[in-house]
Amino acid sequence: MFRFKELIELWRSDNLLTQALKDSQKMLNSTSQMFNESVKSLRESDSGKMGMDIYAKDRMVNKYQREVRRKVLKHLAIAGGVNLTHGLILINIVIDLERIGDYTKNIMELAVAHPKRLRCGIYEDDIKKIEQGVSSMFEQIVPALKASDKKAARQLIDSDWWMIKRCDEVVTGLIKAEDQTLSSADAVSTALYARYLKRIAAHLINVSSSVVNPFERIGFREKKAE
Repeated sequence: MFRFKELIELWRSDNLLTQALKDSQKMLNSTSQMFNESVKSLRESDSGKMGMDIYAKDRMVNKYQREVRRKVLKHLAIAGGVNLTHGLILINIVIDLERIGDYTKNIMELAVAHPKRLRCGIYEDDIKKIEQGVSSMFEQIVPALKASDKKAARQLIDSDWWMIKRCDEVVTGLIKAEDQTLSSADAVSTALYARYLKRIAAHLINVSSSVVNPFERIGFREKKAE
């Protein structure tokens, strides 16, 4: 049964799989920057302007994903079946990271379509907590992955599932028009934003699960010993 810890051991050698692992961490750092900038534009700016070119950053993330695929494939072609599972873990991780990039780009596009800073009515406090929670996940996941810290990754997963549930509750409340003070533009934008936050959190949880789960259970809750 292979786990992420074994993949981290490859840091000690300079090979294609090691390079692919480093590329995946660059992807994670880039998506974190994209997230922070897009949220800042949507929630703090009245112009929809960005402090970075999100599209260029997204293209870089996509490039890293292709590089990871290329390096993993080349490594396996040279080494045969050696480290096959490690390569599959990396491919799985970068799929989640690429999707995070797409959702942060969606937030940026929402900020452009809704140039005035978004206020979420009765859901404002919940959305702020979710934003802070996702930002914290980005901060915690980098050292957890690099050190293959199962305890930190497990704590991150267990403590952040609430965001998934709360995002769904916000969307349901908006559908039921629980806040009559919100304009249609603000209500629709808040609903979309909650969905994007949910998906980013879910993909970060998937990445974290690669530290605590064997390959076949990546993306699922950890199976507790009976």
